[in-house]
Amino acid sequence: MTRDFYQVPVESVIRETADACSLVFAVPAELAATFDYRPGQFITVRVPSEQTGSVARCYSMSSSPALTGSQLTITVKRTPGGYASGYLLDAIEPGSVLDVLPPAGTFTPASLDHDFLLFAAGSGITPVMSILTSVLAAGRGRVVLVYANRDEQSVIFGAALRSLAADFPGRLVLLHLLDSLHGTPTATAIGGLVRPYAGYEPYICGPDPFLAVVRSALGSLGVAARSVRVERFLSLEENPFEASADGGVAATLAVSLDGIVRELPWPAGERMLDVLISAGLDAPFSCRQGICGACACQLTGGKVDMAHNEVLEDADLADGYILACQAVALTPEVSIDY
Repeated sequence: MTRDFYQVPVESVIRETADACSLVFAVPAELAATFDYRPGQFITVRVPSEQTGSVARCYSMSSSPALTGSQLTITVKRTPGGYASGYLLDAIEPGSVLDVLPPAGTFTPASLDHDFLLFAAGSGITPVMSILTSVLAAGRGRVVLVYANRDEQSVIFGAALRSLAADFPGRLVLLHLLDSLHGTPTATAIGGLVRPYAGYEPYICGPDPFLAVVRSALGSLGVAARSVRVERFLSLEENPFEASADGGVAATLAVSLDGIVRELPWPAGERMLDVLISAGLDAPFSCRQGICGACACQLTGGKVDMAHNEVLEDADLADGYILACQAVALTPEVSIDY
């Protein structure tokens, strides 16, 4: 199903590195509440395409909602052969207007007063930068950032990070890992670096090989896997700006939410989350793209098919967890529990 989107102008374009730019949006006053966001969240942008009409891409905010006067900003790094990143970097200029979905995502701290161990690789710094600046500006926590890049020229926000380190010497520790100097990061090397901070809250954003190395390093330090927050940059399987049809069968959906069980008619092809929202239930959700996990619930009866899943792991699936935003019914009766 399509979602409501908004046209938002770009106020300025900031060159960060040779292959990365920040797009600063001029969010109209009447949309300020709609585009209110939490550090670590993302927006979804429509990019026109001659082949498909449009493609949709998610970009994290690199700006901080905790800074007075800060405008919503995303930072885009060119992907080799990437159509969307190339378009945004080459065609967008001040005054351009983009179709945008409101902020979403759960890669965001519950409190800014905790101590954080942040890991980023390449453009994975974008949501991490939002969290880092928000903690320093509005929280009491300490922050350790481990930031991996090819070389010094690839470091996005290098000057800003140096400035923050100078302004908050007792609260911010920067640990740069450059392939050109240190080689490809290993679990052993990372574990040795962050051992003193193993009790901090861990957040990771970057490509899958980097995520795997960091997870391994944290595991070797005794950090519980379920306490590690991860954000992955992925291409959407579906375009939320365009209508789509799903398979599945008509069903009756039994929902246990807040201690109350309700039975709802579930039309064939409709996503479970849309059924819940249409019935007026306050079911949790965020991105609606199968990449954040906010809508996860436990399947207690029947079968469903998920169109897309980039957040639930094998252990979660084995325990019966599904994503309501991606689920269509495969059996006439389905039951879930929140």
